[in-house]
Amino acid sequence: MAGDGRVTEGTPAAPRRQARGQQRIQEILHAAAAVFGEQGYDATTTNAIAKRAGISPGSLYQFFKDKDDIARSLAAHYAAQLTALRAGVFTVETVDGADLEDLVDAVLGPLVAFNLAHPGFKALFARTDMPAGLRDAVAPIQATIHQRVADLIALLVPDRPPEGVARTATVAIQLVRAMTPLITEAEGPERDALTAELREALVGYLRRQV
Repeated sequence: MAGDGRVTEGTPAAPRRQARGQQRIQEILHAAAAVFGEQGYDATTTNAIAKRAGISPGSLYQFFKDKDDIARSLAAHYAAQLTALRAGVFTVETVDGADLEDLVDAVLGPLVAFNLAHPGFKALFARTDMPAGLRDAVAPIQATIHQRVADLIALLVPDRPPEGVARTATVAIQLVRAMTPLITEAEGPERDALTAELREALVGYLRRQV
């Protein structure tokens, strides 16, 4: 302890402060995900996020400078959670021995489930008209998803040039992104029906490509 009574770095209190800070960050991100999911990204304010987290706006600004900064951290959080999904779905083994319908099921099912489990994900990733700040925040994970989908398509159509593969991946991803809000907002049989329609659209489109 310093002579003026302050606790210095390296004392047992420092890890406790760090742990409290990490806990507060997670609380803010959890609140942001909920508000983004309910109100959409554009309508959400940092004041609304702070209120949902049970803190003052000033406390929020100790950790994040603005809404885009929160979106970047939340995107990184989702990216970490998607790692296991990508590892299990976007692999060579997924394609090996699978027909096209099985492949679409293997990819689409987990993606729909992830969106349902994480309402804030839809607000960050499932829109096609992102404002610049949000687009920059989620660009790295979107690029990763696009590359993984392109890798799968390249395995299906090995003779297609890279630019054609990238284009097909873009169209397939846009179909999923466009339908995701409808699917997550629906319930019961209607959700199942919309998912089936998306599956049929993807299978039909990809079948024409292969």
